Order: sequence, then C-alpha cells, then structure tokens
Amino acid sequence: MATVDRELWQRIIQQVVATGGHIIRPWFTELQPVALDNGLLEIHVPDKRQQQYCQRNAVPLFTDAAQTATGCLIGVCFVADATGRKDQRDTHGPENKPAHDETTSHFQEDYTFGTFVTGPCNRLGHAAAMAISESPGTTYNPLFLHGNVGLGKTHLMHAICWKVLADNPAASICLLSCETFVNHFIQAVEKGEIQKFRYRYRHVDVLAVDDIQFLANHEQTQEEFFHTFNTLYQDHKQIVISGDRGPGDIAGLEDRLVSRFHWGLVAQIDRPCYETRLAIVHKKARLRNTQLPDDVACFIASAIDSNTRELEGAIAKVSMLAQVSDCSIALPLAQEALGTEPAEKRSMVTIQDILTAVTSRFSVRLADLQSKKRSRSIAFPRQICMYLARNLTRHSLEEIGGYFGGRDHTTVLHANRTINTLRSQDPRLQATLERLSREIMAAE
Repeated sequence: MATVDRELWQRIIQQVVATGGHIIRPWFTELQPVALDNGLLEIHVPDKRQQQYCQRNAVPLFTDAAQTATGCLIGVCFVADATGRKDQRDTHGPENKPAHDETTSHFQEDYTFGTFVTGPCNRLGHAAAMAISESPGTTYNPLFLHGNVGLGKTHLMHAICWKVLADNPAASICLLSCETFVNHFIQAVEKGEIQKFRYRYRHVDVLAVDDIQFLANHEQTQEEFFHTFNTLYQDHKQIVISGDRGPGDIAGLEDRLVSRFHWGLVAQIDRPCYETRLAIVHKKARLRNTQLPDDVACFIASAIDSNTRELEGAIAKVSMLAQVSDCSIALPLAQEALGTEPAEKRSMVTIQDILTAVTSRFSVRLADLQSKKRSRSIAFPRQICMYLARNLTRHSLEEIGGYFGGRDHTTVLHANRTINTLRSQDPRLQATLERLSREIMAAE
C-alpha cells in the first residue's frame, strides 16, 4: 500500500476545513491517513462510533477534498481498530449505570454540568436542570427546554442523566429522541407488543425526550405519550423534554399535551452573547488540550455567534489546519480556517441584500420568492433566503416570514431546519451557502 505524504494530506484537510461546515467534529483532529492504494484513500478514526459517523456523513466531504487535492477519481473509506475503543461510559465505572438500561449507551460522556458554560442566555435552564438532578420528580416536573439547534438543550438533558446516575446508580433512566419514541411505538403496534412498549417507558425514574416537535401530527403516538406522561407524573417520576419551540408554538400538538408541558417549568435557551461565547471557546479548547491565544479565541467568538456546536466546529477547523500545517495556532491561521467576518457585521445585513444575492445566484424573480408557488425551483431558493436571513440578520421569525408572502414563523423554522440538514449532507450546498454569506457580508 502507498502511504499518504504529508503535503497531500495537508491539501485534503485544507479543502475539508474550507467546505466541511456542520459536518466537522472536534475529534476530526484525530483522523489520520492510512494508505492511498488503487484509488482508495483509507482514513483511520479512533473508534467504531466515530467510524459510523464518518461513513454516514463525511464520505462525500473527504471524497471531494481528496479528488480536488489529487485531480484524480478517488474513493474514501474510514477504518477503526479491530477491537475499537471500549464504550466511553466504561470510564465512569460500571457502578454508575445500570447494566439493564440500554439507553445509557446513548449518553455523551462530555455532556456534564462541569463542561456546560452558563450565561444570561441559558442561566434559567441550567439552574432548573441542576435542581431537578438533585431532586428528580419533585421540582420543575416536567422541565421543558426550548431553543434553536446547538444551544445546549441536549447537553443539559445528558447532564441531568449523568448526575442522577452518579447519585443513584440503580436509577432507571430513559433518554431518547422523539423520533425514536415514535418509531418504537410504530414497531410495537406492528408486532403486537404494545404492553411491552408501555412497560418500557412507564417504569423509569427519568424520561428525557429530545426534539418533541417530531411528535406533531402523530395522533396515535401523542395518545400513547399522553398516557405515559400521566403515569410517570402521578408516580412522581421526572420528565424532561426539549424542543425547538415552546409548547404552544408547536403546530399539530394536542392541547392537552401543551397544557401538561406547562405544568412544570418552560425555559428558553437563547443564542449566547459574546462574553458567553468567549467562555465557551476557552472551555472547549481546554477540554481538548488545544492552546488558543487570546486573540484567536476572541476572533472565533466574534466570527461565530450562532451556537455552541458551531463554536466547537470552528475550534476543530483551526486545530486541524494547524496540525497538518505543522505550525502553532495564530490569528492569520484562524482567519484562513474560518474565512469569515466578525459577527458584529450581521446587524448591517438586510433581507434585501440576501434577496439580491439569492435571486442572482439561482436566477429566480423576487416576485416568485414572495409568491405562494411551491415548485422546487422556487421553494428551495426561498428556503435558502429564510435560512440566510435567520443566520445573517437580527430579524425575528415573524419579520422574516413577512418578507416572503406573509408566511408564519413555523415556515421559517422549517426552512432553517431543512437547509441545516441538507448542508450537513451536501458539501456543495455548504460551499454555496458560505460563498453567498461572504458575498452578502462583503457587499456592506
């Protein structure tokens, strides 16, 4: 097998950093080239779970990067050690999790209260999470956390679970996504195992359900969740729920569920302010043994103002570029890695700037974007406009929807989620969005 020389790997990583966007994870710094043989590039990843993530999300990204760097048709595969790394939770000791509870295998080992950075944007949610982890089922039941993606809702849910387990290793905890709950219910109905399903979810000490908005319009599943909720609540078991909107803003959710979600505490988590973002950057860098000079940390905190996940991705980009370039982290390298302007410029961007850039890029008319037309050629650029408006301006969801034919805030949220999903799967779309963002910012 032919080894991959350092210069080639550096060019590949530079391309990955430039186009990777949301796909990049902090542990990407641990990726190493194994061999380039017969048109196949093998890349080593630390463990099986990360290998699965790369195979599912990063193959097109690294394939395009490898082909750009070499000018040849190249395939990419990710390989892990034969034995793999033991489950991360093993480092916490077997006494910290009940062996029978399969849901603990989904806990993120670095999602604890100790690694969570608090600020004005999330102080209420953090305080409530701490309180219920100390006394589950008696304080703030249920706890409903809501906010945009990447702001720390899932982190707090995992932190609650870890704290409850630390205090009571025998506790039965079920943490899952709402989509998984829906799928489990459908499977139980198909297999005639509804009683088994009910026992599974109604005999736990803590039930934590992420992304509850996916329950909307699933009438039978809502009925089942309603009775599960009632059973747990009456038994004084803790219920934790998260969503991208408050209970009353989730269309297609039954009123009786909305009412019950308001029985406890509803806490919104907002975008972090600059000071909080800077604290997040410093903490995340320390956790990954990355030395960031103060000016680099300040630049990252200024350049990325959307969410914690993107801040982590920015740190990973800078670290990867420094690693393959064999140089220390400095401001010019960070500017090369992120290729963006400070976030203060966002206040200067208007929706008209976005409309001008998108109509030119996709050859559509402004009148069509603001019309009721739903054809793919119109709907897709319209969603991109809404996504960019959400991320490049300070306009509210209602204001953004108003620019596009009086659409409501749920339409804007749907567009934002759709483009976020697509950009994580399509490096070309990611590059297009970054190019549009740069053009819009440069026009100011």
